[in-house]
Amino acid sequence: MTDREIKIQFKEYSSLSGLSEAYQRLCHEAVKALKGSHSPYSKFRVGAALLLHSGKIIHGSNQENVAYPSGLCAERVALFNWGANHADDPIVAMAVTVHTDEFELLQPTASCGACLQVMAECEKMQDKPIEVILFCSNGAAWVINGVNSFLPFLFFEERLNN
Repeated sequence: MTDREIKIQFKEYSSLSGLSEAYQRLCHEAVKALKGSHSPYSKFRVGAALLLHSGKIIHGSNQENVAYPSGLCAERVALFNWGANHADDPIVAMAVTVHTDEFELLQPTASCGACLQVMAECEKMQDKPIEVILFCSNGAAWVINGVNSFLPFLFFEERLNN
C-alpha cells in the first residue's frame, strides 16, 4: 500500500480590486449575467462570463425548470455556447459569481461536478487550462488555474475516442 497526497494551489484575494483590470472587467460581466438567471425555485442566481482569446465575452446564467434535472448551471450554459459557436477562439478565463437574497454569501461558491467535467472537456478541446475566478461580489475572489485543481481524478478514457 502507498499513501499519496494531492495538493492544490490557488490565489485568494480579499476583494476584486486585487485582480488585474481584465479580470475585474470579467467579474463585472459575470455579475451582469446574474440578471439572466431564471431561478425561481432555489432563488440562488449564478452568473458566468468567459473571456476568449479574441477578447470576446460570453455570458451564461443558471436556468431552472420545475422538472429540476432539465435545468442548467450558468457555467454549462456559457461553455456549451462557446463549444457551439466559438470553439476556434480559446477560453482564457471564466468568472463565476452567485447571489441570493435568502442569506449572505461569505465566500466564493465552487462549480458543481457536472460543470467541472464540462470545463475539463473544454480544456481538452483547446489543449489549454482555463483560469477560473470564483468570487463574491462584495468579498473574496479565488483564482484557480485549470480544472485539475478542482477534480484531480478527472474522468477521461482515451479509448472512447476510437
